[in-house]
Amino acid sequence: MADGTASLGYLGVSRSLSGRLWRERPADAEVVRRHQLGLGLSEPLARALASRGVSADDGADYLNPTLKALFPDPSSFVDMDLAAKILIDALVADRPMTVFADYDVDGASSAAQLVRWFRTQGKELPIYVPDRLTEGYGPSPAAFSRIRESGVELVVTVDCGAAAYEALACAKEIGLEVVVIDHHLMRDEIPEVAALVNPNRPGCGSGQGVLAAAGVAFVLMAALNREARGRGLFQDRPEPDLRQWLDLAAMGAICDVTQLVGFNRALTTQGLKVMSAWRNPGLKALLDVAKGSGPASVFHAGFILGPRINAGGRIGRSDLGARLLSTDDPEEAAMLAAELDGLNASRKEVEREILEEAIRIVERESNQDEAALTMVAADGWHPGVIGIVASRLKERYRKPALVIGVDRAANIGKGSGRSQTGVNLGRAVQAAYDEGLLLAGGGHAMAAGLSVRPDTIPELRAFLNERLADEAQAAAEQDGLDIDALITTGGADRGLYQSFQALAPFGPGNPEPMFAAANVRVERPMALRGGHVRVTLTDGSGGRLKAVAWRAEDTEMGRRLLNEGGAIHVAGRLKPDDWQGRESVELEIEDVADPRRVG
Repeated sequence: MADGTASLGYLGVSRSLSGRLWRERPADAEVVRRHQLGLGLSEPLARALASRGVSADDGADYLNPTLKALFPDPSSFVDMDLAAKILIDALVADRPMTVFADYDVDGASSAAQLVRWFRTQGKELPIYVPDRLTEGYGPSPAAFSRIRESGVELVVTVDCGAAAYEALACAKEIGLEVVVIDHHLMRDEIPEVAALVNPNRPGCGSGQGVLAAAGVAFVLMAALNREARGRGLFQDRPEPDLRQWLDLAAMGAICDVTQLVGFNRALTTQGLKVMSAWRNPGLKALLDVAKGSGPASVFHAGFILGPRINAGGRIGRSDLGARLLSTDDPEEAAMLAAELDGLNASRKEVEREILEEAIRIVERESNQDEAALTMVAADGWHPGVIGIVASRLKERYRKPALVIGVDRAANIGKGSGRSQTGVNLGRAVQAAYDEGLLLAGGGHAMAAGLSVRPDTIPELRAFLNERLADEAQAAAEQDGLDIDALITTGGADRGLYQSFQALAPFGPGNPEPMFAAANVRVERPMALRGGHVRVTLTDGSGGRLKAVAWRAEDTEMGRRLLNEGGAIHVAGRLKPDDWQGRESVELEIEDVADPRRVG
């Protein structure tokens, strides 16, 4: 076909080497036709849009999501107006305030937004970020007591706090007023606080449950503008233009792996445009230290900037990320970025060592195939990297993963889990807490954290396996690879790649287009440092397509690619290849299928 794609029917239905079923992403033919006519799209692109559940009426907003069209009414969030009133009251009265943030990107970007808003009003807010090793996640009675003793009267928690019942009870006792801005799943019992804004709070009718905390914070700033405007606070100073901080909202949405749909998609799309100007000194400094360039993308946020911001909370000083995103001083930003870049390099080495040990432990277990989740625990694992290791294990074994690092001296295990579509890990962890199996625990459908006594780990494993069995089985049965179009090595070019970029930004709820190439042969296979595999693919079209399979060398897929043994089907994502100005593409291989394993 002229656009480089063809019907997947030619490929057939193949079981891959990983056991996944390849299938053409379903799309309603009438919706496809209306996308073609109404939006002027090619058939493959119209099909891809329809297959993502985008109706004919919503197509224009999806391809060009704007805040004007999709911004929710702040008042639709329970307590949003109350939170804005409390914060503006505190601003007018010049009460001592502190922002209490989680130590990840979402927490840092949420805190930075509030700091920057109040800075425009002449008030500088300090940021408190708990140390991951000594204080753990979220507010604690000890942290709140220290903050109160310092003279602070009001705390705003961001990306944490909704489940901190003990800490919030302590705050009430010591006269510390608390406003909670969060997005994590909650129990039905609402803690006693001055205001609690969370789209996942029971009874909240905002319909914005996919937002990261940074998105909730952005809506809060709109509520602050409205409240301050109503009181005449902008008569002597300009009203803050919230659009300048969209880059921070986008960082939280992308790095917290939220569903990029609706308003959240608009936040991310417009935020990447703002980010591309690189006006935030911290983000610019991080880009420079990482030797990055070009317009901002999901890749920049998720794989270049995000890991470095997270490195402070993982293995260094927990407040570095929030300080970086909040500063207006380029020299301070450069110093913080250099420190975070060094910490990120150290984090990678720690992660590699723990991952290798975790894989050895998992593969010694005889019942791993039957388990609902991959769960592994060991002494001394750094709690700052176990979440990343859980992500790697989830990718490798294609099921939810939970990794626990045990501190024998403190008699506690800190765990972090990552899940797959269809398996609500956060709800299961909350159930384990309700059963008394955990010291603390919570999260959302795709990620969770917990604290557990080491001697309870076997019981916890049994509970989670039983609790998740049905969901995991259903997810495994549906574990397929949805293909958007069949390509040839000759048809996979920059024009094809660019045409599908109309669907960007990609993430949960809007998967990056997946292409399949049938009956290709492997040339020049090469194992790269880090366990990656690079090859060149050829077929009867006369084209040559560079391809890479990340972390695949010791997998069945990697061995098949390195073997050069006969024709194979491959599936993956097209990426730009601008090496030496060539403006070409390469394929990031996701899966390999043997043409003989059909049906």
